[in-house]
Amino acid sequence: MGFWRILFTIILPPLGVLLGKGLGWAFLLNVLLTLLGYVPGLIHAFWIQTRPGNRLG
Repeated sequence: MGFWRILFTIILPPLGVLLGKGLGWAFLLNVLLTLLGYVPGLIHAFWIQTRPGNRLG
């Protein structure tokens, strides 16, 4: 993960997931988790981005 992706993830977790995975189930789930609470969305965003494989770039 680059510096900017980490920064975007901290500021707005769904943006970090969108940059890392694209528009899909992970993004939609992260939006829901972030609306329910910032911390669950943040944890999910970092979990999605640190999983091996499954990356756009």
